Amino acid sequence: MTNLSSQIKEGTKKSHTMAENTGFITCFLKGVVEKKSYVKLMSDLYHVYSAMEDEFERHKERPILNKIYYPELFRKKSIEKDLEYYLGSDWETKVTQTNSCKNYVERIREVSNKNKDLLIAHHYTRYIGDLSGGQILKKIAQTALKVGDEGLNFYTFNDISDEKEF
Repeated sequence: MTNLSSQIKEGTKKSHTMAENTGFITCFLKGVVEKKSYVKLMSDLYHVYSAMEDEFERHKERPILNKIYYPELFRKKSIEKDLEYYLGSDWETKVTQTNSCKNYVERIREVSNKNKDLLIAHHYTRYIGDLSGGQILKKIAQTALKVGDEGLNFYTFNDISDEKEF
């Protein structure tokens, strides 16, 4: 018998490959990252993680979901710091959502209301994906955007001492 993480990884392999081959991600992995596009990504992720974290807070006592409730993975506050770095203290007045982001947020809310346990797949895809691949993406973004750690808080998991072990 395989563990849940292995099952999800295997079950999402095709979707993961498709996502990696989108224009933005292909360019990102090649080190072509423009500040405007990166800020748009962070703006969308802000809304996605806001929804995810709202829903996990709401269901943190639920059996099954309580087993993967780890606030140390939460990204909303780190994204807020990054958006402030790039857009200034009034960043909240400047961020918008793409239509894809709106659809994603709606799906998270729908799953949370109709079949809460499906939040596991969203959790794995977002948090574990960002944790495992984030350090590579951080290095690429640092070089492309010519920034240090500031502006890339999204990729920093201060409360997790060993990302691989986690």
